[in-house]
Amino acid sequence: MTDTLTQADIAAAEKLMGVEYTPDERAQMLDNLEGQLLSAKARRDMPLDNATPMACRFDPRLPGFAMPHGRDTMRLSAPEAGTPGPDEDIAFAPVTDLAHWIATGQITARRLTEIYLARIEALNPRLECFATVTPDLALAEADAMDSLTRAGVSLGPLHGIPYGLKDLFDTRGITTGWGAEPYRDRVPGSDATVTRKMRAAGAVLLGKTTLGALAYNDLWYGGWTRNPFNLNEGSSGSSAGSASATAAGLCGFAIGTETLGSITSPSQRCGTTGLRPTFGRVSRAGAMALCWSLDKVGPICRSVEDTGIVLAALNGGDLADRGSIDAPFAFDATAGIDGMVLGYLPEAFEEGATEVDHAALAAAKDLGIEMREVSLEDLPYDALMNVVYAEAAAAFEELTLTDQDDSLRWQDDGAWPNTMRKARFLSAVDHVNLDRLRYRVMVALGEMMGQVDALIGPFMTGPMLVASNFTGHPGLHLRAGFEQTATRSAASLGAGKLTTGEAQGEETFRVPQGISLWGQLFDEGPLLNLGMALEARLGVASERPTLPQ
Repeated sequence: MTDTLTQADIAAAEKLMGVEYTPDERAQMLDNLEGQLLSAKARRDMPLDNATPMACRFDPRLPGFAMPHGRDTMRLSAPEAGTPGPDEDIAFAPVTDLAHWIATGQITARRLTEIYLARIEALNPRLECFATVTPDLALAEADAMDSLTRAGVSLGPLHGIPYGLKDLFDTRGITTGWGAEPYRDRVPGSDATVTRKMRAAGAVLLGKTTLGALAYNDLWYGGWTRNPFNLNEGSSGSSAGSASATAAGLCGFAIGTETLGSITSPSQRCGTTGLRPTFGRVSRAGAMALCWSLDKVGPICRSVEDTGIVLAALNGGDLADRGSIDAPFAFDATAGIDGMVLGYLPEAFEEGATEVDHAALAAAKDLGIEMREVSLEDLPYDALMNVVYAEAAAAFEELTLTDQDDSLRWQDDGAWPNTMRKARFLSAVDHVNLDRLRYRVMVALGEMMGQVDALIGPFMTGPMLVASNFTGHPGLHLRAGFEQTATRSAASLGAGKLTTGEAQGEETFRVPQGISLWGQLFDEGPLLNLGMALEARLGVASERPTLPQ
């Protein structure tokens, strides 16, 4: 193999790697490189399917971390729902209301399922938020829940509640296409852990919600998922369909995943409430892997309390997921926020922050709790993006090496095909040191979060979107207000930086915008209490999009 390599080849490669060697050093490498390249080729000749995990595992807990004491407990707020109204009002009701109506016999799971199926039939052609709809299964599951209700049996607050499941979770006998052309006919033979947990909780599966191909953006093999508040723009991603369907009242709630913004970004755009739990809390077994050290599973709902209800059903350790961490989840929706300390990074509210962001900060200050300015160590947080590129490229190496990536619809500079090809030139040495940088980030964020109970900030400005995803801290994103803006472009990973789209054109639309809260590792309960208080103070969560009939 060395006869095909020259010092000029090495010199050219140095430019891609950002290093520089002398002629003598290049000459010395020639013979040694052969074994290195042969080893790499031998490994590539052994295919690794997406379900094969990494041997190394990420653990968000620093030395000295103490898991919150207690056991799995949940107390919900007192029901405020009146009697069920017109079908549209029922469709947009929070899970707390839907659960109360089912438990008290005011509505059946079948009627609720029929309402959502009718809305899916009418609106999905415009929103393109469901990749697969399962009406026969949904009605059968609803009938089964109604039989249990008549027998006096309840499986919990999700009993009979129809939901949408992101189409990267395996569903036995039902297409799970990962949004990507090479997998559009993929039919798994078993269920993901999340699928089983939802069934055990009594939730009714309406179908599989869309995701941007391979968990990025809102373009998928069947179309382009829209924002219900502006049908001219995408819903962002990658949990594009989960957010769009929930915002449009096509399901009671939905399940999403986040590697780096895939729950919070579509929630920002569509006005839903997304909860990204602590890394490791929810099993990923049977779900498509994008980045083993970063992927997280969480709910997308229409209210903060609803996210706690769904997380309680999702929670639990799972030996089938090497990144799983068994942790109790305690949530008392009646608990107050007295005595809490809410931090914020002043610089995050400067350039790039909007009027809605500042209004949300002002609303938080009006909650009567202590607000505290905090700081975060100046580290190259965006450099961690190369971890995403490397893990994603490894997860889908076959597509790159066999040119199947050419079949993906989205081929822009920032799309997966180009990003994964570029990732082949990342240095393994740099990758190891990125992991060491990640530890420094864990320490820095741990020190900052040790001064507060939670942190508030805009979705994109400041370091928290990247930093908290890499440390594994939980994040809650809720609607904070509305802005008048032009149609926004697609998100991108171009130029080594995450962007969520720029406004373009002259016509403007009234669209929702949210605010993010970040909490303590494995202690989402207080974060949800704070979110509920802020949600009530802002008073904008219930406004519906105007949709074509």
